[in-house]
Amino acid sequence: MTSLRISLGYELEVRGRTRDVEQQAFHNVVEQVVLGDRLGFDTAWFVEHHFTRGFSHSSAPDLVLAALSQRTGRIHLGLGVVLLPFQSPIRTAERVATLDVLSGGRVEFGTGRGASPLEYQAFQRPFEKSRQIWEDSLEAVLAIWNADGEPVSRSTEFFEIPDVAVYPRPAQRPHPPVWVASTSLDGYLAAARHGYNLLGMTMLKGIDDVAADIARYRECLAENGFDPATRRVALMIPWYVAPTRDAATATAADPVLWYIRRQVNLVTPPDYYDARHATHRVLGQLAAGLPPEEAMATLREHLMVVVDDVEGSRKALARIAEAGATDLIIQAQVGGLAHERVCESMTLFMTEVVR
Repeated sequence: MTSLRISLGYELEVRGRTRDVEQQAFHNVVEQVVLGDRLGFDTAWFVEHHFTRGFSHSSAPDLVLAALSQRTGRIHLGLGVVLLPFQSPIRTAERVATLDVLSGGRVEFGTGRGASPLEYQAFQRPFEKSRQIWEDSLEAVLAIWNADGEPVSRSTEFFEIPDVAVYPRPAQRPHPPVWVASTSLDGYLAAARHGYNLLGMTMLKGIDDVAADIARYRECLAENGFDPATRRVALMIPWYVAPTRDAATATAADPVLWYIRRQVNLVTPPDYYDARHATHRVLGQLAAGLPPEEAMATLREHLMVVVDDVEGSRKALARIAEAGATDLIIQAQVGGLAHERVCESMTLFMTEVVR
């Protein structure tokens, strides 16, 4: 039995442009999470993205999770993540608390500032001030929850909280667990300084460099007075398991590569350059430019994706645990993979890989 907590992660991709395909994607995801609830997955995480046609239609994850709260009884509901700069902290506190009440206290509150200048333009926020807006917003949301229904006041350049009491209060006391998403060491350390749980991925840097960053995150937690053993680190990885590696590759290689190309372009657009991540950028470009077999070999080697049989998946699990993660978030639905194949992979994962 692995020591990792196993969760589901969703971008809510829509591979096709018709309304019917889009609507079916939502229905499929709901059925998959209901299945995940029965199989024992820990949390269902949903991203927040805007204007990313095909790659992610998850612009209102709290609404999807509200629907899931009424179809499930055990699985936690993860906001992975709320893009705090794009709405008032009052609305964030209200909506997340409402979801926590409706779900009986099952919310995991992931936060982030977003990586898309287009989103900042559309929501009329300055991208160059994204970190400050995010930090101020998160502080304000937590202040509202910690006030337990008493009035709160805050005044910043981008929002006002004019001595108001905000309801409802979350079911969890004082509030749901707080997670911070990041792909950089700087982001990991910022989360550690506040004692927040960490949401990461291997897609840009690969498992070895992510392991080094996790070690620094834990050191920074201790340096700031937090017990590293009480904080969770989750890694999100596209994952497909089948009875044989050949069968896994035949089914999932195309959907995974379709997804990887779009993810890399979103997180590291064509004009992006950072000398510290030059090698990782090359790895991402491999997925977009090399023949499928070579691309998959590179992605597999660095655990940027897992497309394998049961034994290969077990080895990957062990490597992730050794890297210092406490949680694995598998992206079982990726790149328009057929709903039936997703459900088969989820079931095989929880009945054969995890034991």
